[in-house]
Amino acid sequence: MSIRLRSNITGLCSDVAPQLHAWRELRRKTVVLSLVLAGLLVVSGCEQIEQARDHFRDLTPHEAYQARLNVAGLGESALARDWEAAGRVALAAPLSVSLPYAEEGYISPDAPEAAGYGFHLERGRRLTVEVSVDSGEPARVFVDLFRVPADPADPMRPVFSSESPVETFSHEPWRGGEFILRLQPELLRGGSYSVTLGLEAQLAFPVEGHGPQYIYSWFGAARDGGRRIHHGVDIFARRGTPVLAASAGRVSRVRDTAIGGKVVWVRDPVRNASLYYAHLDSQYVRDGQFVEPGDTVGFVGNTGNARTTPPHLHLGLYRRGEGAVDPFPFIDPVRVTVPELTVDTERLGTWNRVRTGGVRLRAAPGSRGEVVRELDRHTPLRVLAGSGSFFRARLPDGTTGYVSARLTEPVAAPFVPQRALAESPREVNPRTASDERAFQPGASR
Repeated sequence: MSIRLRSNITGLCSDVAPQLHAWRELRRKTVVLSLVLAGLLVVSGCEQIEQARDHFRDLTPHEAYQARLNVAGLGESALARDWEAAGRVALAAPLSVSLPYAEEGYISPDAPEAAGYGFHLERGRRLTVEVSVDSGEPARVFVDLFRVPADPADPMRPVFSSESPVETFSHEPWRGGEFILRLQPELLRGGSYSVTLGLEAQLAFPVEGHGPQYIYSWFGAARDGGRRIHHGVDIFARRGTPVLAASAGRVSRVRDTAIGGKVVWVRDPVRNASLYYAHLDSQYVRDGQFVEPGDTVGFVGNTGNARTTPPHLHLGLYRRGEGAVDPFPFIDPVRVTVPELTVDTERLGTWNRVRTGGVRLRAAPGSRGEVVRELDRHTPLRVLAGSGSFFRARLPDGTTGYVSARLTEPVAAPFVPQRALAESPREVNPRTASDERAFQPGASR
């Protein structure tokens, strides 16, 4: 690449802002016209609403950067085309991971690369994302979280976008679905990076000292001989056990009713929902009071139509426009943690080889991951990242997967005779689970 082209790309066109503004205005006018026509149609359902919103949204930092390349006349350069293609590939074929997940990796500045992570996020869960990139010099790093649309013909839906080298954010989907996180530095930038995808329950458990094992009546259970269904979960505890606010919000009603007995309603503005605490022995809040998660709102009892049952809390969750929602996924704690990273991070981004034959390249970092291929002795591979005790690596033919880090060595390491390997009991049978270490993504330590 010429020095002039490199300078143009790294400076990235501070003099083309007026042209970019004009380009955006033209785009907006075209979009508005198309929306006026679309407005004549009946729009219903979440997907259709989101399609309409797509037309109104601003460019993401990643899209704006690409637009600046085009306006500056650099969009047709081979390097810019490769950068755009790398971003598309990261979305079209992301690494499939199970939450929670963490890895450290290396992106080379010499060739455009992007990392994509695809995962399923259930309703009631909170995704936490921590991304950092150390490139050794100031650089933009584009971090984008997308929701995958139900219709493959629709474009990816941006949920969060940033161009910071260090980013921390969270996302709570009201609808479960498939998501993709993409990480891509600007042209001619790269370096070491870390990504942590955490998982939490959106709401705190509402009975002090208790957990899901104390739930004995579930959402949807038949009531009154099948004439109605249970619109919540019942958490059993001793009378007088503190009932805690599951989320921040304002107390909207403190009442004594025939069915719920002594009840408290708390309005959660963040989730556009209301939490219903019923059958309390007594209430501890007043109308209009603001509560934080963990604040006491009352005490476990069996008032109302629960007089013939043991003391328990009936917890209900209601969302405007939807009605009663099963609260269990929102309060069920996540029981898995991210495994400790034990690989040699100095080998990230370097070429390595497998130490013996029969080593399995897997689709996930663990002995239960689907086998992608069995590797011959001294098969070369480029280490892309590390997760737990496994390397994520790419073979010369482009195949990517995970391999136990301790079954690899740098290509510069001296060759060990096969006979010496056979004499090592730890390396005799690399196909066994013990040889790849019984590491599972998200396993507690």
